[in-house]
Amino acid sequence: MASKGVQFVAGHLCSGSSIPASKIYLEENILQITPASTNPKFTDEGGWNVARVCGRDDAQGAVAGAFLAKNYAGKKVAIIDDKSAYGKGLADETRKAMNAAGLTEVLNESYNPGEKDYSALVSKMKDAGVDAVYVGGYHTEGALILKQMREQGSKAQMLSGDSMNNAEFWTIAGEAATGMIFTFAPEPRNFPEAKAIVEKFKADGYDPEGYTLYTYAAFEMYKQAAEAVGSKDNKKIAEWLRAGNPMKTVLGELKLDAKGDIVGAKYVWYKFANGTYAEDPSIQ
Repeated sequence: MASKGVQFVAGHLCSGSSIPASKIYLEENILQITPASTNPKFTDEGGWNVARVCGRDDAQGAVAGAFLAKNYAGKKVAIIDDKSAYGKGLADETRKAMNAAGLTEVLNESYNPGEKDYSALVSKMKDAGVDAVYVGGYHTEGALILKQMREQGSKAQMLSGDSMNNAEFWTIAGEAATGMIFTFAPEPRNFPEAKAIVEKFKADGYDPEGYTLYTYAAFEMYKQAAEAVGSKDNKKIAEWLRAGNPMKTVLGELKLDAKGDIVGAKYVWYKFANGTYAEDPSIQ
């Protein structure tokens, strides 16, 4: 992309690629706004050229950790991760918040992404009598682990983060997905600001789930900043973005702080049922 003279990147999806890529973009004066990479290191250790549309793992982990400590006090919780920058980062932040609230996990395990058989991990959790398992990882492996948990007779609750916002989770896990819960920002497809864009996507035969509208918002942010400074100079654009200027997007009004992080990121709980997922305000 650098060799092709790319000026702006709306990406990447995962922190494991966003963080190293941002170093190359920095060398080439390319501005990067990720719609979905949540690891704090992306902005904490990044250059002037990075920003994000989503919240951070420390904010999301605080919500999940507090939930586990409150709802599983005196019970057995396992925390597992896929060793990725995203998965391990989110699991670590959730564990940190849960421990701070007074609950210690009975099991910490990592798994290898891309495998098909997680029966050994599932057996270990079952033998430990786990009541709930928090997964730091992506939806494909999470769905397989949950399916194999149910096949082994485990009734433990599975919880996870924003990477599970994909209907394919149900395609993989089937009925085993029923009741699985995860944190994500309030459903962007329901925002009034997104109504016209959602209709355009659907008219094209595509449902803009997950981080689609976040990516759209990244382009809106770049466009507004470039127009505001009247220049294609990425350093000037980045300075404007990080100055807390309000931006109108399909996600509503957004502001970035001096690091390039969203101000006031919110998280709510979603639950899988009947082939899809939906926000569930009853989960507290």
